[in-house]
Amino acid sequence: MSNSKRDYYEILNVPKEASKDQLKQEYRKLALQYHPDRNKAPDAEARFKEISEAYAVLSDDEKRAQYDRFGHEGIDSRYSSEDIFRGVNFDEVFRDIGFGGFESIFESFFGGRRGRPRGPMRGQDIRYDLEISLEQAYKGLTKEIEVPRSERCSVCGGSGASPGTSPKKCPECGGAGQIQHVQSAGFIQFARVEPCRKCRGRGILIEKPCSECRGVGVVERDRRISIKVPAGVDTGSQLVLRDEGDAPTGGGQRGDLYVVIHVQPHDLFKRDGNDLICQTEIAYSKSALGGEVEVPTLDGPARISLQPGTQSGAIFRLRRKGMPSIRDRGRGDELVIVQINTPAKLTSRQREIIQELSKEGL
Repeated sequence: MSNSKRDYYEILNVPKEASKDQLKQEYRKLALQYHPDRNKAPDAEARFKEISEAYAVLSDDEKRAQYDRFGHEGIDSRYSSEDIFRGVNFDEVFRDIGFGGFESIFESFFGGRRGRPRGPMRGQDIRYDLEISLEQAYKGLTKEIEVPRSERCSVCGGSGASPGTSPKKCPECGGAGQIQHVQSAGFIQFARVEPCRKCRGRGILIEKPCSECRGVGVVERDRRISIKVPAGVDTGSQLVLRDEGDAPTGGGQRGDLYVVIHVQPHDLFKRDGNDLICQTEIAYSKSALGGEVEVPTLDGPARISLQPGTQSGAIFRLRRKGMPSIRDRGRGDELVIVQINTPAKLTSRQREIIQELSKEGL
């Protein structure tokens, strides 16, 4: 589970404001200590993978920003292990250390080279934009959404062939879906792979297409999906529902569904990270004499105590009355900014009192 992982900054022993050079320096030091080629301890490989993952995330600006905002949940819900390590130039880090590049290590960790293994196609990912209120973001919610997506055809079972018939292996590519062309130039051979033109890369031929899906194997349907939005989300937060995206043609794994959160502006509160900011108006008499004032919170009304002589613009902090943190069990605060209300119109009695006060220098 992501919440059992150690903090990436703690793993690399660097502060949160560490520069990329600092990250690289600390990673090199730890890599020398825990690299499996040098350290034969039982936990060396696990430790090396841990520090490598921390470096891969923190050395990438986009992943680092996502981690700083949402913690491990923001990384695990958005990136696969393959995605985390993609694009990081570990060979540059290891170049003068004296052991093999990261590519071979990656294979031992994850059982294969980078890039998706050949096989059935994967369906397309889907994006769904969900608009919620600040109150819903504060409490979290479970919501049912309707998502248009491709589903496996129920008539042909996804084969694309009319019931009673079956797809046939393409004789041109032997079912591989691609053709390899090899050319020789002296001692050098060049190989070029391209999709099979006869089956258009599917590896099969359908002589009698299904009337429901017209040989594609999938049809468009609206599907209702229940999602759980955790408390504390903000605009830009993403929920990833694995295997809830489009079904691919010809079988294979579904894509994923990405639910992107948009929190509506609020009439009373503005959000600053996990803190909430609001303004409240008080009468001049309260400002001068002090006393208790009722202020709004997302949990209901609360009261703050004003000291005599409270000035306009004074800020009062209500502890743990802000937004929940996605990263841990903490909460932000609510900051209440006091504004003195100057009436536009005065009654005769009010005018007399103020005139008397003005004689006293108030």
